[in-house]
Amino acid sequence: MNHKEHISKKFDADLEDVRTRVLQMGGLVEEQIEHAIEALTEGNEHMIEQVIDNDHRVNAMEVKIDELCCQIIARRQPAAGDLRMIMTVINTITDLERMGDEAAKIARMAKLIYSADRMYVPRFVEIKHIANIAINMLHKALDAFARLDPNASAEIVRQDEQVDEEFRSIIRQLITFMMEDPRKISTAIEILFAAKAIERIGDHAKNMSEYVVYMVKGKDVRHVTADELEHEIRK
Repeated sequence: MNHKEHISKKFDADLEDVRTRVLQMGGLVEEQIEHAIEALTEGNEHMIEQVIDNDHRVNAMEVKIDELCCQIIARRQPAAGDLRMIMTVINTITDLERMGDEAAKIARMAKLIYSADRMYVPRFVEIKHIANIAINMLHKALDAFARLDPNASAEIVRQDEQVDEEFRSIIRQLITFMMEDPRKISTAIEILFAAKAIERIGDHAKNMSEYVVYMVKGKDVRHVTADELEHEIRK
């Protein structure tokens, strides 16, 4: 093997290592969100604490991957597709870290709801429904990143619109609860914060799917409609 081949193979290995770490981080974040929703809807105190405690693991993974990306840029000076890959990774781990923060926020809201001696513990049917959509979006976005497949992006953008509509519906319900019984206000506000966290998770998953389109197609598709996105992907 000559020197150039050796450098090229090392570069490919570095990129593959970074991609693998992103998927590991994504798996942890997905698990954190699922556990946070279970903690909220079931009142599982052990899981509440576990989600809050594990947030530092997500943060540490972001820092490590970011550091590796900086080293690759400094040493390899990647161009074109490889540079897009690195930029996609950097953007993706930022969104994953923020999703981790939202999962911890949901767990903290659960702690408040169940630790106080509340008269009112709500039903969580709507929360479970919106959370299932957001988790599915994240799963699809990670799968698209793993397979370098931009085709799921338009579907994820449409799901994000669905999450936004579900969130608006939850707000309307919570306002009704608060108007009917002021004693429910504190709990309703905590549920509102949890629902907003889920809505933000959907936004971050949408961002991640758009980065995949950028990585594969070289097109910046932020701020476009799902129809426009489908058109770009088909080009």
